[in-house]
Amino acid sequence: MTATTRPPRWPRSFAFVLIKDFSMMPFTAAIEPLRAANRMAGRTLYEWSTLSKDGAPVRASNGAVIQVDGMLRLIGLADAVVVCAGINAYDHRDSDLAAQLRRASRQGAMIGSVCSGSIVLADAGLLDGRRCTGHWEDLETLAENYPTLDVTKSIYEFDGNRFTCSGGTAPLDLMLHFIAEDFGRDLAAQVADQMLHHAARAAAGPQRLALSERTGVRHPGLLDVIAAMEANLENPLPLPALAEIAGLSLRQLERLFAAQLGDRPAAHYRSMRLGRARQLVRQTGLSMLEVAVATGFSSAPHFAREYRRTFGCAPSRDRTAMGPARYLFNRSACQRTCSAIKVDTNS
Repeated sequence: MTATTRPPRWPRSFAFVLIKDFSMMPFTAAIEPLRAANRMAGRTLYEWSTLSKDGAPVRASNGAVIQVDGMLRLIGLADAVVVCAGINAYDHRDSDLAAQLRRASRQGAMIGSVCSGSIVLADAGLLDGRRCTGHWEDLETLAENYPTLDVTKSIYEFDGNRFTCSGGTAPLDLMLHFIAEDFGRDLAAQVADQMLHHAARAAAGPQRLALSERTGVRHPGLLDVIAAMEANLENPLPLPALAEIAGLSLRQLERLFAAQLGDRPAAHYRSMRLGRARQLVRQTGLSMLEVAVATGFSSAPHFAREYRRTFGCAPSRDRTAMGPARYLFNRSACQRTCSAIKVDTNS
């Protein structure tokens, strides 16, 4: 806890701000450990409330509708604020919410997020210059859209009076950290046991499954090649170099790809690059030339042809079809906006 953070009152209070299309699992994974901590301790250690912009129920991405406890004006009463977002988080950025979050920060509340809530905090200028994380699907575009952030791949991050967390069940690990810090490891272990969560993950642990689990591949050389492809989307490695990484001949690599992935190495690599390109097209304001360069294509026309062949439309049309709120501004505009917001936050 930093000097600018309000000392916690006991019980510590959390305000969960629900954004339309928020992900249900991270939300419940954050609340349930608090409930279990109260039960294990036999007294109220934590309190929580759910808020929305207008006090109206909020629909989650799975279609469930959650009745909230109140409107955003109650946000300042909490010791810690947790923004819960999910798919389409860029569409739900809101200036009123940003102002409320900045006000709560100035009043000493800890400000945090789960899943794609880090996008909302970044847009409010509350993560400027901070170490932060989010759902792995958002990390690369978060870094592109907000270059002043120090984006990591951690499960969760604390930086001063800010905390951010990835998606899925990761908020359970985040809250176990809170419980251990507040009331000791024994209580945190009891809560983890109640949740059938046999080992609390460290903050810096990996978000994603191991590459072998994601792909079903077991051949170590082939796994090394796929990892090298993922790490070199902007500057694609030539196939002979990939074969050398695997310790195979080029022909052996081709056969191995066909046998285990049903694909050719070049086609698999191109598919990975185009998948990344589509994410940049839909969720950033990078020019098509910048997207092409970032994904290893020799020119914008070549990129556009490959994109159209794969996704059935030109990248510019794909961006337009997503609506103007879906993607952000360019880097220079982002830097100017973040600088202006930093002055406003005074946090």
